[in-house]
This record gives sequence, structure tokens and C-alpha cells, in this order.
Amino acid sequence: MDSIRVLVTGAWGSMGRLVMQMVSAAEDLELVAAVDPAGQGHPATEAAPLAPADLTISGHLVAAIEESSPDVLVDFTTPAVVMDNIEAALDRGVACVVGTTGLSETDLKVIDKMARSKGAPCFAAPNFSIGANLMMRFAEEAAPSFEYAEIIERHHENKKDAPSGTAATTAQRMTAAKGEDFLAVKPATEHEGFEGSRGSDYHGVAVHAVRMPGYVANQEVVLGGSGEVLRIEHITTSRECFMPGVLLAIRKVRGLEGLVQGLDSIMD
Repeated sequence: MDSIRVLVTGAWGSMGRLVMQMVSAAEDLELVAAVDPAGQGHPATEAAPLAPADLTISGHLVAAIEESSPDVLVDFTTPAVVMDNIEAALDRGVACVVGTTGLSETDLKVIDKMARSKGAPCFAAPNFSIGANLMMRFAEEAAPSFEYAEIIERHHENKKDAPSGTAATTAQRMTAAKGEDFLAVKPATEHEGFEGSRGSDYHGVAVHAVRMPGYVANQEVVLGGSGEVLRIEHITTSRECFMPGVLLAIRKVRGLEGLVQGLDSIMD
């Protein structure tokens, strides 16, 4: 069986470097291109020692696609450029695995339409950790049994979006499973000394975002009922926890249709 040819964009970032390392080490995958203006001109081996010795980080995605003919593009960039990257890949028949968060519902509909019209599938997930996806599933299952819910997500100081894509997706799935809004805790006598101190409100779910050094990507879901509290927490100690999910998506994306979302949708 031929190896899957992979292009990584956002290759010079923390996640991009890990993806290059994992792809280079996998026997059934081949790293054929790496794109990131921040690392343009650098040998890929500076970030991934097992990468092809002659592979240089490119600053131009379209040129890299045309020169390397990848089967799959993996994108860990920023919300400002991800839509252009996806369009460039799908237009050229390249399947996409997208880990960049911050995509709107309109963006997702556009991606699905593009993927179907071009016959090139796209997979997107707010979180590629197996544990985080199980956390979302458990929170979704528990939601109908509780009236109150809050989410506290904690990420590193360079996280570009707030709340995280994982927190937003968790809140959406919990509300959909419940079929109605949660009861927001807002006593008539409450005084909010600092605006927003109770977090943002998504259909009664208070969502809090913490940003500081020391965290990678943690999330706690708290559900409350009469006389009891259920806590569902996922703790990340290293970005390596995302790699099994990314590799799974690379291997499965070409068998999908349109846009497919959420790692648990392709987990066996």
C-alpha cells in the first residue's frame, strides 16, 4: 500500500512541529511539504529530525501543494488564515485535517459546501485528544440529568481564541442533548463587582476562560443538582496527547464525505 503524502501548514508552530515529527516517524505516512511563513527557508529537520533531509519550510501554500502533490493537508495555523488554506487545498483535490479553532458556524457550512463540490473531504476537530473527546461525550450524556452547568477551560498564554473550541463545542453538545437551556444562576441580590466575573453565558452554561503559562489545555465541566455536584475534568500535561488523534484523522479523512467534525465521530 502506498504511503499517505502529507503537507503540514503551521509547521513552525508548536503543534505543527509535533505533527511533522509524528508523520516522519510513521511508516505509512510521508511528509512531502511543510508551510509556515514564520519558518520559511529553514530545513524541516530543525523541527523534525526524521523529516526528509532536503525538505525546506515553504512560505507559500499553493506553490507547495502544486510542487508536492499531497494527499492530505494538516492545518494548525490561526483563524485569520485557515479558511484560505482550506480553500486552496480543497480546490486542488487535497483532503484536509483541521485542528485550527475559532471557525464560525458559517465557516463550517462553507467548508462543507466546498468539500462536497470539489469531492475532497475535510475533517475538523476542536480537540484531538482521546481523553478530551471522551470528556465531551460524558458531559453530553450527563447534561439531561442536571439543571445547572458551568465550564472552566484553562490554556496556555498564547491561545488565540476564547473560549476554546473545545469549551464551545462542549457547551453546544450539552445544550443540544438537554433540549433546553440550563438554569443560569443569577440571584436577584447578586452584585457583579467586575463585569463578566460570572463568565460568558451560552444557553445558561457559564463558560470561563483562563490563560496563563503553565497550562497546555485543561477543561472542567461542572454540573449541579440538588445536594450534589458532578465534575468531569480532563488534564493535559503535554501536546503529545493530541498526536494519536491527528494520525487517526490523517489515515481516515480520505474515506469521508464533505465536512466531518469531532474526533469521536471517527473513533472505533
